[in-house]
This record gives sequence, C-alpha cells and structure tokens, in this order.
Amino acid sequence: MEFTKGHGTGNDFVILPDPDGALDLTPDLVAGICDRRRGLGGDGVLRVVRAAKHPDGVALADTAEWFMDYWNADGSFAEMCGNGARVFVRYLLATGLATATDGTLPVATRAGLVRARVDGDTIAVEMRRPRLYDTSHATLGGLTLPGMAVDVGNPHLVCALPAGIDLAELDLTRAPDFDPRVFPHGVNVEFTTPGGPLDGSDGHVLMRVYERGSAETLSCGTGACAVAAVALRDAARDTGTITVDVPGGRLTITVTEDSCWLAGPAALTATGTLTPTALHPR
Repeated sequence: MEFTKGHGTGNDFVILPDPDGALDLTPDLVAGICDRRRGLGGDGVLRVVRAAKHPDGVALADTAEWFMDYWNADGSFAEMCGNGARVFVRYLLATGLATATDGTLPVATRAGLVRARVDGDTIAVEMRRPRLYDTSHATLGGLTLPGMAVDVGNPHLVCALPAGIDLAELDLTRAPDFDPRVFPHGVNVEFTTPGGPLDGSDGHVLMRVYERGSAETLSCGTGACAVAAVALRDAARDTGTITVDVPGGRLTITVTEDSCWLAGPAALTATGTLTPTALHPR
C-alpha cells in the first residue's frame, strides 16, 4: 500500500491514495497505521478518493473532484480537520492530481465543500463560520473549567485558563471529562491563555488541544478556528484576524461575515509503501 506522510504545524497525517475508492479501509487498519510504535504514526489518516467514488462525497462531485476521507487515529470518523484539509491540498498539488486554478482549489469533506487558497508555502482553507452555541465545562485533573461550545463542522469546547494556571503544565495525557448531554458524540477540548500583542492581528492566543479520537496533538486547525471565534466574541467583534500559537507552530485565522479562513504551512515529509498485514492489531 502506497503512502505519503505530511503535517500542518505538527498535526501529522498518513495520506493514502485511493482515487477509485477500492481500498478496504477499516477502523483496525487505520488504528494500526497511526500507531507510533508498530505503524507509521499519525494523528489521522487522509484517504484521497474521487468524490464521485465515495458515498459521503458523491453529492459534491459536481463542485469538487476530490473527497477528503478523514479518519482519527483510533479508527473513528471525523467530520472535518482543518490542518488535514491543508495537507490534503498540498498532496493534490504535489502529485499533480489537481491544480489550483486562479490560486484556489475546492475539496469535498464530510462537513461540506472546503475551498483552498495557495500562496507558496502557506495554504489557507475556507470553512464554515464557527458557531458559538452553548456554555459547558471540562474537568481535568480535578480542575473544572467553564467553556464555550463551538461548532466548526465538528464539536469543540474552548476553555480559557484562569490566572495562575500555566498552559504548559496541563497534563493532557488523559482525556478531559465533559458533559455528554452537550456533546453526545464527543468533543475536541481547547485550553487557552492570552498571548502578547502582534502587529497585523486583532488578537493573539496560545492553545493546547485534546482531540476526540486522537488524544493531545501539536495542532488542531478547526480548534484554532473555534478559539479565534471565542477571542473575537470576547473582544466584542464579529469579524477579524486572530493569531493562534499551538505547540507545533503558528496559525492565522480570519473570521469573515460568512466564513472562516485557516492559514498556515503544510508540508509533505516522506513517501513509501507499507505492509498492512504486518500492522499490529488493536
């Protein structure tokens, strides 16, 4: 089985080319591929399949040739992955499977159509405008934090740390507890603290994230969008640009009246072949 490895600000993925949807991808196989000791290692798998050849993408086949079939590291599905979409676009361009007409490229996802804009090393993807819809809380190591529920095509809970709590000292080796009545299908939980002022930005936030189905990751694109939306709300703004620093690097989020642009670097780091039968079962 051919593969490519790529990452966006440290959020890493195994990319599997499967244009005609012939690959028998299963949760166990995905989990084996993403195992960091017995597999290739990754926060998730990106299967590259034509929209017309995938049941979740066929409705968008008239507007996007390619469907991003994204799986979490534990073998579960995810509706959307912002960094994954940026890496997916980098792969399409690098392999010649697509070209960015006028610098843009549409991609089909389970959360709908995503439009990408390419500018050198930076790839930006336009997603739905984040929707703040409820208050809730997360509990981590005996610390209960209020948070804001945000829909970015997938569920997020953004929790600002109180003064005196160091973001770097949080123990994210275990999943935070959350209210299953608010998040019946699980949730990505972001923990934030303010950053210093930056020129050209309406706000600056530091973030760590525990991703549903993948544990702590170095970056989460949709999570950064959720964090940016909350930061703008707290600043009494409807639109603007927020810089979000994650352990893997820096992302720039621009929230407009009707969408949200996530921008940052996306790189391909390796190609090769893997032997599925040699992967350790879950």
